[in-house]
Amino acid sequence: MLHPPSLAALPIGRRGVAVVPTPLSQRLAAAGTSGEVVHAFRRARAAFIAGERLDMTALAAQMGVDRTSLFRWVGNRDALLSEVLWSLAEPTLDRIAATERSTGPERVVAVLTRFTGALIQAPYFRQFLRTEPVRALKLLTTAASEVQRRFVATVESMLADEEVAGLQLPLPAHDLAYLLVRVAESFTFADLIAGERPDTDRAAAALAHVMRTDVPARPRVPAPSTAEHP
Repeated sequence: MLHPPSLAALPIGRRGVAVVPTPLSQRLAAAGTSGEVVHAFRRARAAFIAGERLDMTALAAQMGVDRTSLFRWVGNRDALLSEVLWSLAEPTLDRIAATERSTGPERVVAVLTRFTGALIQAPYFRQFLRTEPVRALKLLTTAASEVQRRFVATVESMLADEEVAGLQLPLPAHDLAYLLVRVAESFTFADLIAGERPDTDRAAAALAHVMRTDVPARPRVPAPSTAEHP
């Protein structure tokens, strides 16, 4: 499905919020650069980047209010964490898209591969996965929060851009976007899902396969022999 010109005019990271708003994202947009909700959100974001566990009681104390007031501003802990996570994804996606010069399916693969690599390498992100693995997977890879739906919407809008330019997609844009996101997630969270090492190169190969593009093949490493010795 082709998206409206108003959405296409937005940076790609911003498109996710435009398609999948939340009460907190709407309050932040309405508040601009000041107000209690903005200050609380900035404190939470700074704590997350510093690798700290988001503590709602401590955050309320820092803001000089009770937990009820804090929850009224930013929602519950999962809602706040989800918005913080996307606030970090958004500029990363925008920066990658702005500097990626490829076009067509290669562009989609390159943007998703670079974004996957950025997540794998971000210290605060890996810290979150280490300290709260169950919650991280819940918020990042399920319908429990808006993060995955925003990611799918963002990728779908990228595919729509390429459709406008003449690319024929192998699947409907939404279905293909969902598949690409799940592939990217599989390699970003490989350590939590399958006990394997997160791997950008393997993500690139899998994404290229889905988009039916060619990527440079890596040298194959012979598997260790499992034959029994006499």
